Amino acid sequence: MHDLLIRNVSLPDGRSAHDVLIGDGRIVAIQPSIEATAGRTLDGDGYLLSPPFVDAHFHMDSTLTYGMPRVNESGTLLEGIALWGELKPTLAQDAIVERALTYCDWAVAKGLLAIRSHVDVCDSRLLAVEALLHVRERVKPYVDLQLVAFPQDGLLRSPGAIANLRRALALGVDVVGGIPHFERTMADGAESVRILCEIAADEGLLVDMHCDETDDPLSRHIETLAFWTQRLGLHGRVNGSHLTSMHSMDNYYVSKLLPLMREAQVSAVANPLINITIQGRHDTYPKRRGMTRVPELLAAGITVAFGHDCVMDPWYALGSADMLEVASMGLHVAQMTSADGMRAAFDAITTNPARILHLTDYGLAPGCRADAVLLEARDPIEALRLRATRLAVIRAGKVIAEAAPAVATLRVDGRPERVNWMIAGANSPAARAS
Repeated sequence: MHDLLIRNVSLPDGRSAHDVLIGDGRIVAIQPSIEATAGRTLDGDGYLLSPPFVDAHFHMDSTLTYGMPRVNESGTLLEGIALWGELKPTLAQDAIVERALTYCDWAVAKGLLAIRSHVDVCDSRLLAVEALLHVRERVKPYVDLQLVAFPQDGLLRSPGAIANLRRALALGVDVVGGIPHFERTMADGAESVRILCEIAADEGLLVDMHCDETDDPLSRHIETLAFWTQRLGLHGRVNGSHLTSMHSMDNYYVSKLLPLMREAQVSAVANPLINITIQGRHDTYPKRRGMTRVPELLAAGITVAFGHDCVMDPWYALGSADMLEVASMGLHVAQMTSADGMRAAFDAITTNPARILHLTDYGLAPGCRADAVLLEARDPIEALRLRATRLAVIRAGKVIAEAAPAVATLRVDGRPERVNWMIAGANSPAARAS
């Protein structure tokens, strides 16, 4: 007797009419017409079974604080940072925990089972750090929560930030973070990159830095990050988040930068919802989009993921833990509307961020941990178009969230009573691409 048998599903790689057999929390087999018994059998009805969504960039310590102490009227990064600075002294640990747990509930319901969250270490109380370490243990059975020690106010700009960051790492925070473009000078920013990369090298940790989150084309800390990655042998362990200045850089410089990143195996995370909202605020028209050069990074062989970044906090008023919404914005902003581009956008919220987080046993293959989401769509492109309903969310072979199919009834004479948003046959984007 196995734990779970999922019959008749489509897979992201194009296979269809496959069954998935799960036992002891692992995928046992994926093939057509499996003959086996299980404690529960799900009928996939031909829908898409995907590995769970992964968010490679989030701020769980600030989530669901929208309007505290007031709303960000300018919509800028700097006003958001200022508001967070006002809010920090009033934070209570139990409130941070409760908001984070609520967000994790949302995430699970949306099939989001792995999150990398930055946590501010510039408050010497380390209140948020201790809160999210507690949350990490609470949600461990159903969400992989990876924490980044993030000196929000600047490693060198904020007194005590280096010591606080080291304390956070000693408490068990997973990843070294930074924000070089928020230091007082470009030189200080470059110095902060060196210090942080050396700490990561000494401690054997991963690195994920907010890097060049600005419209200034001369903000080039990603170059310094790639240099220290190469110098310290941190290949494959370093990520640059945001990289929005690359949107404004000249093409010649970018043609030099991308090979440096690839050589150092530095990955990138764009945050479409937030990048398109915060960047370009000082422009009239033409107005810059601000998101980094995702298609060019991918073409250069660099691993790229999309992150949600913020949900209802000082920087962003919206959001619901829906990574399909994130990817949809990403593909529109980056004009990734070819069939290959749309599939790459789906990879940017599944396999690519899983690689950046160094998740083990992730994926849909025998031997992998049985984490998956059954989407009311037949392929990744349709899932993006519909922001598909998560019919079932599975963790280690157990269904931990379910939703009814999306149904609408039409009261129009001469038309079908039930509305079906799926386009069948040769007119579907997936069929045209195959």
